[in-house]
Amino acid sequence: MTTHPPLSPAKRWLGLVLIATAQFVVIMDTSIIGVALPDIQRELGFSPESLSWVFNAYVVAFGGLLLLGGRLSDAFGARKIFVTGWLVLIAGSIMAGAASNIGLELAGRAIQGAGSALIAPAALTLLMMLFGGTADLPKAFAVYGAAAPIGGTAGVFLGGVLTEYLSWPWVFYITVPIAAFVLAFTATALPRTVRKASGSIDLGGALTVTAGLAAVVYAVVNAPEVGWLTWPTLGVLAAGIVLLVFFFIIQARSRSPLLRLGLLRAPRLAAANGAQLMLGAAWVSMWFFLNLYLQQVLGATAFLAGAALLPMTGLVVIVMIALAPRLQARFGAKSMIVTGLVLLAGGLAWLAFVRPDGTYAVDVLPASLLSALGMSLAFVPSLGTAIDAAPPAETGIASGLVSTSYQIGSALGLAVLTAIVYGIAGTDASKAELTQGYSAAFIGAAILALVGAIVTAITMSKPRASAPAAKESISV
Repeated sequence: MTTHPPLSPAKRWLGLVLIATAQFVVIMDTSIIGVALPDIQRELGFSPESLSWVFNAYVVAFGGLLLLGGRLSDAFGARKIFVTGWLVLIAGSIMAGAASNIGLELAGRAIQGAGSALIAPAALTLLMMLFGGTADLPKAFAVYGAAAPIGGTAGVFLGGVLTEYLSWPWVFYITVPIAAFVLAFTATALPRTVRKASGSIDLGGALTVTAGLAAVVYAVVNAPEVGWLTWPTLGVLAAGIVLLVFFFIIQARSRSPLLRLGLLRAPRLAAANGAQLMLGAAWVSMWFFLNLYLQQVLGATAFLAGAALLPMTGLVVIVMIALAPRLQARFGAKSMIVTGLVLLAGGLAWLAFVRPDGTYAVDVLPASLLSALGMSLAFVPSLGTAIDAAPPAETGIASGLVSTSYQIGSALGLAVLTAIVYGIAGTDASKAELTQGYSAAFIGAAILALVGAIVTAITMSKPRASAPAAKESISV
């Protein structure tokens, strides 16, 4: 294999900016539509029941295609798939912004989700290629992890500003110039894999797992609308489970599987994915319902609700970048993940005491900061452990797997807790009834975080002495 000169430090850090921007956009695209939804509903003719699919179409496509994105990254090179993902995301963003009817809007959102499913695992693989085996790896993971909460909060602000001063299509068009910036520097700052793709792509496995994950997510996110014990829910859920069973059968028999089943037997990888699953379910649900409590109960505008989340976001950024890497070096990933999930559970339990006549300073700020501290401590160690536990040739699929865990956890946790909220409060609820529902959701999210902490403490083994890994051959 040909040896190529390594990237300079300046180019490596520019590459990290591009990778963090990818994480920022992937998360931003889930939150930026919130303020624009009423305008989208009015102009395109969505019913109140179907409007949620402007969000769900993105999540279902994203969660269902992440494993395929990771496998393609391993097979054809992370940089190629990273670029392809951005081009797909641009196409979806333009379609969603220019849509003149419901079908085109949902198709555009699904294409956006597909582009993000290619970008996310490729970005993590590129991060490992740039910083793997270096002393800067924890810092790089911290920057990457901090981009997620920044993207979520920025989405709320940008959505409000763009909708108010321009028009709702700009919540989709804003992705295009960001994508152009990333693509302009990709060839300069991101490494190119020069080894050839090995084996064939397991298309049967890819189609089966994508359809299975999408069906499960679809059933759960649609259940609050149509009912949990109805045939549309139970039938689609059963079909999704059957497809996932077939997926594992295909993987066991395939010579070039999409997901090598032996990878799942690595205790640290399985534990880290479980932590990410529960972290996504608890954290994203907390962020969602806290935003609703601020607006629907305390009467904050969407812009002010976004501003109220800034202290939490700021703490996440500071802890992830300045504190978490040092603590992980001293105490280890397992202690960090368990402690973080326990603190997140404590913050969520504290939020369960919110009041209909509460105040931001008393009912929201202290508990949200404790939750943010917990998330900050758990996210980067669990993400890094999942990637580090995989062999170098399978970092792409490991990236796709851990991203899938977080996104599927987010979608399923949010759907289940949404059903709990409106099962308690009803659809035409008073502030007191809404507060009861949100309180129950915070308790449920706290339980999920605590379960994640317990499972991690039991299943995550101590790190083994690592043998020198084979280096990826890269070039500019």
